[in-house]
Amino acid sequence: MRPYQIAAAERILERIQLAANHRMVGTLKAGGFIWHTTGSGKTLTSFKTAQLAQELPFINKVLFVVDRKDLDYQTILEYDRFEKGAANSNASTAVLERQLSDPSARIIITTIQKLSRFVSGNKKHGVYQDHVVIIFDECHRSQFGQMHRDITRAFKKYYLFGFTGTPIFADNAPGAVKAGPKTTEQTFGDSLHSYTIVDAIRDKNVLPFRIDYFSTIKAEENIEDKKVPAIDTERALLAPERIGMIVEYVFEHFQQKTARSKQYKQGDSWAKGFNSLFACASINAAQLYYSAFQRCNAARPSDKQLKVGLIYSWAPNEEELDATNLEESFDTDRLDQSSRDFLDKALEDYNRHFGTNFDTSPASFENYYKDLSYRLKERQLDMAIVVNMFLTGFDAKTLNTLWVDKNLRHHGLIQAYSRTNRILNSVKTFGNIVTFRNLEKATNDALALFGNKDAKGIVLLKPFEEYMAEYEALLAELQENFVPGEMIDSEKQQKDFITLFGRLLRLRNILVAFDDFEEKDPLSPRDFQDYQSVYLELYHDYRNVGLQDREEINDDLIFEIELIKQVEVNVDYILLLVEKYLKKKGTREGEELRSTISREVSASPTLRNKKDLIESFVDSVSVNDKVDVAWVNFIRGKQQEELEQIIREEKLKPEETAAFVHRAFIDGHLATTGTDIVEIMPPVPKFSGGNRYATVKARIIERLQRYFERFFGLLKISEDQD
Repeated sequence: MRPYQIAAAERILERIQLAANHRMVGTLKAGGFIWHTTGSGKTLTSFKTAQLAQELPFINKVLFVVDRKDLDYQTILEYDRFEKGAANSNASTAVLERQLSDPSARIIITTIQKLSRFVSGNKKHGVYQDHVVIIFDECHRSQFGQMHRDITRAFKKYYLFGFTGTPIFADNAPGAVKAGPKTTEQTFGDSLHSYTIVDAIRDKNVLPFRIDYFSTIKAEENIEDKKVPAIDTERALLAPERIGMIVEYVFEHFQQKTARSKQYKQGDSWAKGFNSLFACASINAAQLYYSAFQRCNAARPSDKQLKVGLIYSWAPNEEELDATNLEESFDTDRLDQSSRDFLDKALEDYNRHFGTNFDTSPASFENYYKDLSYRLKERQLDMAIVVNMFLTGFDAKTLNTLWVDKNLRHHGLIQAYSRTNRILNSVKTFGNIVTFRNLEKATNDALALFGNKDAKGIVLLKPFEEYMAEYEALLAELQENFVPGEMIDSEKQQKDFITLFGRLLRLRNILVAFDDFEEKDPLSPRDFQDYQSVYLELYHDYRNVGLQDREEINDDLIFEIELIKQVEVNVDYILLLVEKYLKKKGTREGEELRSTISREVSASPTLRNKKDLIESFVDSVSVNDKVDVAWVNFIRGKQQEELEQIIREEKLKPEETAAFVHRAFIDGHLATTGTDIVEIMPPVPKFSGGNRYATVKARIIERLQRYFERFFGLLKISEDQD
């Protein structure tokens, strides 16, 4: 745990112990809240606190209370990840009742809805007299209504604590609350520990934000929004021309904003770019946007389309929710018929694409929520169009962009923005916010409320001009000292180049998200490609191993390989160049195309170690050959030839080895653990002198791994399976 998490847990335990030491006959209450910004590890902190609290001899139970949509989707998984089986969850109020009566169930995870139903149906249960620690997760939500009041009235000896990334202060208390406490402090007690968004970004626990503000409606000068009739404003905001313009902008800039051209390692496979949420002001707006995205998809080739999902449900007081509190229930029964019919049709699109069978009936809709959440996290969707769902409590490291066409402020704004800034890798350097409403003042106000008056300088990226000036200075230094494409002999110069070009890559990775960069970039694509080739050559010289995401050479030398993995330079693109080359072979243009093929391959991290294969193919293919067919035959022949050589030299079992490698190409990785690798090896005594068995096994794995990396990705899976 991090120091601030330990400090938070200690403050809670101190408060519990202090209250217990001064307990009196009758009601015993103690509490407080922990303010740790979104993404700073509240779940881990709360779990450790629950573990430590249940070890106190006078504590009978610890209840961890969440909103119902959090229970099955994140909290149990997170708790199990920290310690398998440490927490008891419940699927129904009846199960909760049994757990509350069971002395061995010390930590119980439940929803506020189930706990409220239990309290309503069990007025005299013995647990009310027990010493119970009640921890509310995301306590800025669902904690100011009748359910919360019923729970706190029922328990007589409780210690009440809340965890939140965005507390409710007097300045951002929801106006819809008519009775009872309105702020987090009034509900839970004083703040025991705080760790703000400024702290988290400064400590590099979450990413800063980059925000584009686009004005899509020009009002008359000096006119105040409140003087514009709401119906006229709504009509203007939902005008087909405006929505069409925004949707076209998203399509045009989606690759740029979500780094769709960047490739990175995710688990055992490769992922391409990131994904996004599109936040709408109303159900009607969500429907219009979904229809517009579907129309644009239909007019584009499949490789230019976006995989878009839609989710919404009934919510009361939509105007108030639009600004501050981003809550929605799973209530679809109360949707008007046209809204429900539209959602059912969107679910039919989703079902066709993913082979699922969801609808808007309550149980099925909750399962759809889970499935949509999973597919967003697994990068199977490019975008989900939402009204309020997923704008709070939802965490997906692959999500980096929030498109906003709704008014946000205070904690609602910070919660929504914070969906984008989870740390994943060196490609993802900030959370990207693109807003089509004028939210600049609301953003600055929210940052001041939840950070401090200077938060803007830390939480938001610098202006484009500052990054560009730094980039141009670095580029001038690079061009003054190094010639594009020219290898470097001196070890000191090599290290200087690696450091300098790495800094340039990191800056460039930020700048490409700015709309102005492409036309203002002073580095030509060809020179960048040539510098990149030298960078990769040095990477392989220093490491002499297969590619990895980010390799430290020593304390002051780091290769940013992940930042130059481009999916545009793939086998299909190279074969297209080969076709053009064959048509122009023997001409000056043909020579230039041949040189381009060589440069493209040299500058590609994924193709560079296959350069000899590609160039041999180019030299062998005839102008009369069908290039794609010749390629498949050529690679299959080389695969067979080189595998037979490994089998022969290492005395491997031929059939078993061929099957083992075949599975690797289908699975996308070579299984180097388990019994599969052992079954293809020749007989080697495990206890022979000098640990010969381990040496032989390691050598075989290394050779097969190099073979796999050399040929993986050169054929489509269907071609590999033939």
